[in-house]
Amino acid sequence: MLILGLTGSIGMGKSAAAEHFRASGVPVFDSDVEVHRLYAAEAVPLIEAAFPGTTRGGAVDRALLSKALVGDPAGFKQIEAIVHPLVRSGQKRFLEACHRSGAALAVLEIPLLFETGGDELVDVTLVVSAPAKTQRERVLARPGMTSEKLDAILARQLSDAEKRRRADFVVDTAGTLDETRRQIDSIVASLKGREGEAYRRAWS
Repeated sequence: MLILGLTGSIGMGKSAAAEHFRASGVPVFDSDVEVHRLYAAEAVPLIEAAFPGTTRGGAVDRALLSKALVGDPAGFKQIEAIVHPLVRSGQKRFLEACHRSGAALAVLEIPLLFETGGDELVDVTLVVSAPAKTQRERVLARPGMTSEKLDAILARQLSDAEKRRRADFVVDTAGTLDETRRQIDSIVASLKGREGEAYRRAWS
């Protein structure tokens, strides 16, 4: 089984790429979805202990947590130390299921793939990318998003240029969805028959 790490900065098209992998029959683990699940499950008592008053009704209140993190750069490291190991456990369960089912290719969608050393746990990496102007237009169109919030998010991520430099594959998402899908199809075709080592080395 070959493990592909899918990443890219905010607004670059990770979700659209992941959706196409799924539509093509490739199993995909969405790390953001797992974090949302954890914020209503295992992570709740741990986050409440680290940041008292940030949970409500048995779930993490994201607005309260964001407020607690304002002006506390070390707080993000604390959150990562709590959440990342739990997400890793979810990824492991997913990959074990993929391996049992005989999947030839499995995708881990990880927004902070390079930042968290996740690239060491996959066989190949794919970065979705678009020009900065396109990225800002997409992200600022989201409800509740501001230039200040976007800049704060980007400051915690590797630059797009660095991600592109480190990636095995880059998909340009600035064009149409069909163009993005064709690039992904071409990459999947190029990986056919390629045996991975990451599962045995890092997950089994």
